[in-house]
Amino acid sequence: MRAVVQRVSEASVTVDGRVTGAIGRGFLVLVCAMGGDSEKEAEKLARKISALRIFKDEVGKMNLPLSAVQGSVLAVSQFTLAAQGMESGNRPGFSHAAPPDVGQRLYEHFCAIFRAEGLAVETGIFAADMQVDLVNDGPVTILFDTAAKD
Repeated sequence: MRAVVQRVSEASVTVDGRVTGAIGRGFLVLVCAMGGDSEKEAEKLARKISALRIFKDEVGKMNLPLSAVQGSVLAVSQFTLAAQGMESGNRPGFSHAAPPDVGQRLYEHFCAIFRAEGLAVETGIFAADMQVDLVNDGPVTILFDTAAKD
């Protein structure tokens, strides 16, 4: 799975003029299930993100996880994170993304792991045309790919 995590002071997602999810301080997580991913990758990624220490402590050092600041998660599915083929052209391909039914199942499982960790989670609507508004705090933006070797 791939994810882009942005530390935000606020974020929301709107579908057809209706806000489907909104948070204050926390993480906006754009997430994509890739072909071959399973619940194992969804769990690994959600746990890694929930433990991510990028909020400032009392001396201003990025040292606190989401739970320490009573933050929330806005999780938005984004298959375009699977873009490939840009080396030789200008039109990306998305065939490396998981099929929609698998992607939705893994996205929902990913969100459930955050909830199991005791975090408040808001969401977009899977496969919908969404508008995302955010105030990136810092800015702080972190990229995750469960297939990458650290």
